Amino acid sequence: MSGPVSRVVLVGQDAPLWLAASVIRAALAPAGVTVEVVSLPSTIDASHVYVTQPALEALHNILRISETNLLRATRGSFSLGQRFIDGAGMQPPFFHAYGSHGAPVEGKEFLAYWLKARRHGLAAAFGDFSLTQAAALNGRMLLPDADTEIFGRTDYGYHLPAAAYARSLRALVKQDGTIVHETAGLVVEKHDNGAIAAVGLDDGLRVAGDFFVDASDLGLLIGHMPGTEWLSWRDIVPADRVLRARGPRMRSIPAYGQVVATDWGWASLHPSQEQTHLVAAFSTEAAEEKVFDGLPSLCGFVPAEVSLLASDPGRHGAPWVANCVAIGPASARFDPLHGIEMLGVQLSLVHLLSRFPATADFAAERRDYNEAMARLLDRLCDFQAAHYRLARYAGDFWDKARACCCPVTLAHKIDTFAARGQIAVLEDESFPNDSWHALFLGHGLISNSWIPEIDPVAPELMHTEFRRMLGFIKDKVLAQPNHDQYLAGLRPAAPR
Repeated sequence: MSGPVSRVVLVGQDAPLWLAASVIRAALAPAGVTVEVVSLPSTIDASHVYVTQPALEALHNILRISETNLLRATRGSFSLGQRFIDGAGMQPPFFHAYGSHGAPVEGKEFLAYWLKARRHGLAAAFGDFSLTQAAALNGRMLLPDADTEIFGRTDYGYHLPAAAYARSLRALVKQDGTIVHETAGLVVEKHDNGAIAAVGLDDGLRVAGDFFVDASDLGLLIGHMPGTEWLSWRDIVPADRVLRARGPRMRSIPAYGQVVATDWGWASLHPSQEQTHLVAAFSTEAAEEKVFDGLPSLCGFVPAEVSLLASDPGRHGAPWVANCVAIGPASARFDPLHGIEMLGVQLSLVHLLSRFPATADFAAERRDYNEAMARLLDRLCDFQAAHYRLARYAGDFWDKARACCCPVTLAHKIDTFAARGQIAVLEDESFPNDSWHALFLGHGLISNSWIPEIDPVAPELMHTEFRRMLGFIKDKVLAQPNHDQYLAGLRPAAPR
């Protein structure tokens, strides 16, 4: 290639491929860049669910994806966060809300005031001051308005049945006129300098390009590039087996997922409009029979369409090599906890487009991208590792989890929060401080100190503000629509 990139070829399957195609075409087609998609066979089934973080809703808006139409097509549901429960009942539950806790007082962060008030006898839990948590646990949908914007951040993610979500994105890609090729396998053709020249499909077609995006589950393109290295997180994350299954629709659909810890690992339930999706993670050291036997009582149903896969969390040391960039599972694979698979895809796309080659010589962009993605992906791993490091659940699995290697960056975060109740914000963070607060406090990491700037605030003002916040939360939640009713309202009206 001697000129600027004009032909982009994407290879992969399922939602990572189709989301990438939508984003890249929307961003680059106006500049004259052509986009072709090579679709490989799907690797998901009816039990698979995409548990998404709030950032995806904003991306959908940019792509002009109608939320109403998407939830109609996928039969997905909203998620205001995740509730974590100790199956043995030894530790109190906590909620990771996709929103803020409390409101600032005198311009200072609410957490500091809560820590001080708790030290002086406050009984209300930190989560009691979360509007998002209160709505979720009371079966409500939370619709932001001017009042909630003043109070604090309120966000939501989704529970999207994976096959239906992929079909919806695929339909949008084809509707936009993008050329799509289907193949069961491919052959990678390379230039003498090691860059990819084309991919050959099983029907004999040759798809050439200037730039290739690998969105495949197994990294079929990036795996052909020289000098690639897989950096495992196995010493940080203890689960090496993931089970997926599905069950019947819940009578009432909660607007959150639920993660239950057991002595062998954990199991999570993510409801959608037509079924309940089960995800469980454990270590091979646990007997599979024990896991399978324990799931019906844990879930309240006998799991159907069970699939069991190995889990190898980690990332590529250099996801961009020559003219090939890996995104999504080709770039990094995460533990299923917290539902960050699609967030990883989104971050890859955002950072790729901000550094997309303007000329034939893109060594600087490639180096910058690889360095940025290393930081971003490691910060996501830190968040997952914090759960395993700090969890106080009983059992061999959790003993092993607490003994796992703790990244230096996470250790610094834990130590700083324990010392003064503040989050040490690092470069390229993706989870907001609100999420770190919920995670740390939920696992019992509570600082006995706080920032001294709040000490001049009179206790009477603190108490008044706390009462006002709790009253606002109660009134606002009662005014919200029921989640079931809200989902029902998204369905098209019955013909007369």
